[in-house]
This record gives sequence, C-alpha cells and structure tokens, in this order.
Amino acid sequence: MTERMKTAAQCETKADVRAEIDRLDQQLINLFAERHEYVIRMAAIKTNPHEAYDPERIEAVIKKVRDRALEKQLDEDQAELIWRTLIDWNVNFEKGVIAARRSQG
Repeated sequence: MTERMKTAAQCETKADVRAEIDRLDQQLINLFAERHEYVIRMAAIKTNPHEAYDPERIEAVIKKVRDRALEKQLDEDQAELIWRTLIDWNVNFEKGVIAARRSQG
C-alpha cells in the first residue's frame, strides 16, 4: 500500500489536497477490486439466485459499518448509504451470475 505523502494538515494548497485525494481514490479502487474478487467467488459458491439476498447478513454488515464509522468519527449515515449501495450492486451481480450459470446447464 502506498504511504501517505502528506497529512491533511500538511496540505497547503488545493493541489496538495487534490493529490492526496487522488492517491486515496486509487487505494479505494484497489480495495474495491479486491473485494469484488470475493463477490465473484461467492457467486460461484451459491447455487440459487435467491441466496444472493440475505437480509440478516446485510443488516449485520451495516451495523458493523455504522459502528466503525462512529469509531472513526465519520458520518454513520453516509457510511451506511455507501455500503447499502455497494451491497445492492453486489446482490444484483451475484443474482445475475448465478442465474446465467443455471440457465447454461
């Protein structure tokens, strides 16, 4: 993982801040790509499209996200919104992969 170039407090210009945000965005993309590998694997393991939607698991994940956001002094509602969007996309992706596999044989 790339080391921090400047802390937020060390950024003196908009360019400094933008460079650090760009660096962090790249790290986030890398993490999302890694996470997606596990989503692909989960879709391969599941046998029924209905398995993709697990409300108990979803709510457990959301609770953890909200708790972790609070620990980091982040807006827990914003964190929840981001994760619900991510989870919804993953559920739909898994359903599509599973359904396609089942229709092929």
